[in-house]
Amino acid sequence: MPRHEGSILVVDDESAIRENLELLLSDANYKVTLAENGTEGLKKLESEFFDLVLLDVMMPDRNGLDVLKEIHLSSPETAIIMITAFGTIENAVSAIKAGAADYVTKPWDNEKLLLDIRNGIQQRKLQLENRELKKALKQRYGFSNIVGKSEKMLKIFDLVAQVAQSRSTVLIQGESGTGKELIAKAIHTNSNRSENAFVAVNSGSLPTDLLESTLFGHLKGAFTSAIASKKGLFEVADHGSIFFDEIGTISLETQAKLLRVLQEREFMRLGGIETIKVDTRIIAATNVDLKTLVDQGGFRADLYYRLNVISIQLPPLREHKEDIPLLADHFVRKFCDENGRAYCQIGPEVLKVLLEYDWPGNVRELENGIERAVVLSPQQEITLDLLPEHLLAPAGRMKTGEISILDGQSLFEIVDCFEKKVIVQMLENVNWSQTEAAEKFGVPLSTLNSKVKRLGIDIRRKAAR
Repeated sequence: MPRHEGSILVVDDESAIRENLELLLSDANYKVTLAENGTEGLKKLESEFFDLVLLDVMMPDRNGLDVLKEIHLSSPETAIIMITAFGTIENAVSAIKAGAADYVTKPWDNEKLLLDIRNGIQQRKLQLENRELKKALKQRYGFSNIVGKSEKMLKIFDLVAQVAQSRSTVLIQGESGTGKELIAKAIHTNSNRSENAFVAVNSGSLPTDLLESTLFGHLKGAFTSAIASKKGLFEVADHGSIFFDEIGTISLETQAKLLRVLQEREFMRLGGIETIKVDTRIIAATNVDLKTLVDQGGFRADLYYRLNVISIQLPPLREHKEDIPLLADHFVRKFCDENGRAYCQIGPEVLKVLLEYDWPGNVRELENGIERAVVLSPQQEITLDLLPEHLLAPAGRMKTGEISILDGQSLFEIVDCFEKKVIVQMLENVNWSQTEAAEKFGVPLSTLNSKVKRLGIDIRRKAAR
């Protein structure tokens, strides 16, 4: 017998409505439980978990909106759809604000209701997965602003957790927008320096003389505008961490002084002769290949090797697209909260576009696109017309071919479809060698084998072609 699509509690005082919904939902492979009033519905929720509640607004014993609020308090994991014969905009707004996933009026369209139920359950599951993942990561690492469950990101989380407690210099490499500063902050937050300052320096935005004054401080009169002595950021970050973004842009002269700080843990202010000792951990980031810069004479080899004690390579978003649903949900919640909006749902057709796009701007570009959609959305739904135009252009779509998506597919079904297509293409490229495919994906063979089995990819039949 196939597994149920989910469990649903129907709370309605009309027996005919309950029977009709039971028949409709059972045929759609849902497990259905009935309650004839709000009191009975709340009792059933005390003893059993339901993925979704279909709740009538007008009932003789209790008002449905009051029951909604109680359910939301006692079982926030449960999605709720309100149903009523007396639909008004005021009631709909009240229901959504109180925590309802949707609001439908009698008589309803069966196909539309089933789609709303499917979306409500899958959206709540995604929210729960996001919440549990963030909770686990916070308990394990304290990564409150980093979202990801892909093999590549989990390996990075493990590496960050390992290196955080050391004082070793860390070099974070990756394309622009991959989250290098977030990783640097996670390293600091999980270290024994977390109670002291984390100072970020955008190396590329300051001219050489101003950068040195900013880093090392200066004495009064050291240069024309130095009307008073000033501490540098290395002193501010003493016993803490200093983060150099775009480290490859600093001048060779400043590189020499930075090398001295790394080697001797000391420096002098501009215009000064006194040596100042500091215990500051250096975390650097770059979106260019520093080794290439060294070979070209644009970066000191000795500084490069001092910085590259521990290297963390952040993957571009196009290489871990399975994290896109969680990232998108995370950003939707973030910007809905910031703008005082009720939670906006992401439709399957929008997620399809997000998964197909190559994201040259990486996570930052995704974040900006979601913020735009949330701000412009006139309702609690992210639709295609709210996405930036370049996301919808064929040139921006993924190069692995089109994903065929049927109406009503859940977010997880879409992700599985995309993941299966990527794995099959890689296997075809390596003549169906799972070992070679696992190496190219950068995952253990056991992980790839597990995904092949879960996604139903027939290795033996296809390899024999």
